[in-house]
Amino acid sequence: MPAPTLPLAAPAAETRPRSPEAIRFEDVSLAFDDKRVLDGISFRLAHGETKALFGVAGSGKSSLRGQIGMVFQESALFDSFTVRENVAFRLIEEGNIPEDEIERRVREALSFVELERTVDMFPSELSGGMRRRVAIARAIITQPEIILYDSPTGGLDPVTSTTIVELIVKQRDVYKTSSLLVTHRLQDAFIMATHCFDRKSNRMLPLASGTRSEVPMTFLILREGKIIFDGDLDELAKSKDEYIREYIS
Repeated sequence: MPAPTLPLAAPAAETRPRSPEAIRFEDVSLAFDDKRVLDGISFRLAHGETKALFGVAGSGKSSLRGQIGMVFQESALFDSFTVRENVAFRLIEEGNIPEDEIERRVREALSFVELERTVDMFPSELSGGMRRRVAIARAIITQPEIILYDSPTGGLDPVTSTTIVELIVKQRDVYKTSSLLVTHRLQDAFIMATHCFDRKSNRMLPLASGTRSEVPMTFLILREGKIIFDGDLDELAKSKDEYIREYIS
């Protein structure tokens, strides 16, 4: 089926000049008690760019938190809410959106992740992969400028993980939303860097050899609170750094 159209496909006109970057970190440090997890890091995320953040556990990947949609680790849905209520939560919180508009946008967001039939179900009735897809619907319903994905495939089997990656690629290529993907799964980011979403077939397809996605895709690797790599897939593959070579092998 053709990819459904969300309100985000026709964004409102800009009312003020925007900076060249969606996110800019300049010499950012962060510590918990005596442990420093970010140590003077700097990087930029351009509008429309997707950047995957890697690092061993405890390296500070998830400490990187306007208009931001968040796909939490393990989905973080409200157990006592239906799918409709979970997806609509932030719209309801705003308090000034008509119920019929909320309902329309909920169904469009669920249609995008191909789960419209689950609208009246509870999280306990869904599989792990379906809960992640509902979490993506919740993140995109506010038409965010930036989406943060916190280990979106963590704990899922390989087939379900690929389904979630396909949805992330779909969001990236259809709407070109700036995105930060925090993950320890290199294979997810490699798939994203070597595939694109085809709207005609409604499928993720491999890029032709020697070509790149229309949407910029880069990689950022943290080690001991510092950035040791920030570049694209070709640059990552050519890196001579022993730690990086071991990390990606």
